[in-house]
Amino acid sequence: MACLWDRKEIITVSGFRSLYCMDSSVEEYTAFKEKVSRTVYFDNLSPQVTESVIRTALDQFASVKKVKFIPNYTGPSTLPQCALVELDSAKKAKEIVSMAEHYFFMMSGMPRPVRARPAVIEMFDDRPVKPNRKMKVRWLEPSDPDFKVAKELKNLTRRHTVEIEYMHKLLLEEEEKLGKQQEETLKVHYKKFKMIDTIMADKSAHRLARKYNVPVADD
Repeated sequence: MACLWDRKEIITVSGFRSLYCMDSSVEEYTAFKEKVSRTVYFDNLSPQVTESVIRTALDQFASVKKVKFIPNYTGPSTLPQCALVELDSAKKAKEIVSMAEHYFFMMSGMPRPVRARPAVIEMFDDRPVKPNRKMKVRWLEPSDPDFKVAKELKNLTRRHTVEIEYMHKLLLEEEEKLGKQQEETLKVHYKKFKMIDTIMADKSAHRLARKYNVPVADD
């Protein structure tokens, strides 16, 4: 079992293997926590959304310092994206989260509005090690009382993987359905505006206005 960070030393005592990771300074960890407080987690982003799209959408509310997309290693590339967006202040981050909760926030024509919530430490793969943190790892034999618990956790993880894949499938079907509905609505509105332009161009609207004594503007 490997540590996520650089290991300082490995000590084996009474069957326990202790991993000591390179500690970060208190100042470094405090600065990281401040960064987390001013970062917003966005999901349900269209696959066509890029960093420039996010910056353009959020620049009207706050100054965007950094955009980091979270890679999707398990699902198809057509799934909605997720991103961590660092802003210039924690106050602005809270305001954007509140705005996304109360109003529809669309990006790049996605049928479903973008979701936003405050970022948490576990979302960052480059997070520093908490000062004085110590990890202990030990091998479990089948006769160990905790072996059954570990096996159940393993099976639960596999079940969650299957459930997530199924939810992704339903999500894609729903997004496709919403996209078709949005396309049909757009076509209907386009036909209406085209008809209005036509009757205005051939003066049909003006003739009807004179017949029914209704004022109509030339523009």
